[in-house]
Amino acid sequence: MTASAQAALRLPALLGSGETRLSAEQIYPRLFDAILEQRLPPGSALPEQALGNAFGVSRTVIRRVLGRLCDQQVVVQRPSHTAHLAAPDPQQARQVLSARRLAETTLIGLATQRARPAQIRQLRQLVERERQHHEQGERCTAIRLGGEFHMKLAQMAANAPLARFLNGLVPMTSLIIARYESPCCEHCAWQEHAAIIDAVEGGNGEAALALMHEHLDRLEAKLDLGQG
Repeated sequence: MTASAQAALRLPALLGSGETRLSAEQIYPRLFDAILEQRLPPGSALPEQALGNAFGVSRTVIRRVLGRLCDQQVVVQRPSHTAHLAAPDPQQARQVLSARRLAETTLIGLATQRARPAQIRQLRQLVERERQHHEQGERCTAIRLGGEFHMKLAQMAANAPLARFLNGLVPMTSLIIARYESPCCEHCAWQEHAAIIDAVEGGNGEAALALMHEHLDRLEAKLDLGQG
């Protein structure tokens, strides 16, 4: 039996939910964290029935969760086939990071021009949660919240097609970070996010763009993707 099949049989233990009647919105972050923490190996099968049993919900609820993860490219699903966890190789990881940089550097300029005070407050609250989880040693939850920061920043740009494009890249980047981050890396993304917010709130487009480039440079530098 493959590691993927064994993981599918042990889903309840691997996910450790222990709760029932959860909504799709409650299940999504738990499953996403399990993916980032690599409790499920890359390429793992994600059978609807096994996931439903793990969380005590119907397959209909699980389909909604898997649908969201499929939209974000974290899960791969073909018609009449069991969903599987994505397993990006180094070349795919580089392509995702390159595409993301193109989107982010356009969106940050638009966000600086269009950000509203209420949106800035929401971003600061999100970064505060990211900081707390980082300091509590909850690395993978901090990674997920860091991804959410970028998606909310994209929403502020008020360019729906670009925001949707980034929405498909950020969760995949989170999976790439979880797989390829060098063990010795210790830099705190939440601090960089806070600095970006300051520049956006101040309407300083040049500073916001420079900070975004630096942030993405550090993200890529801490990944061990090999040569080529």
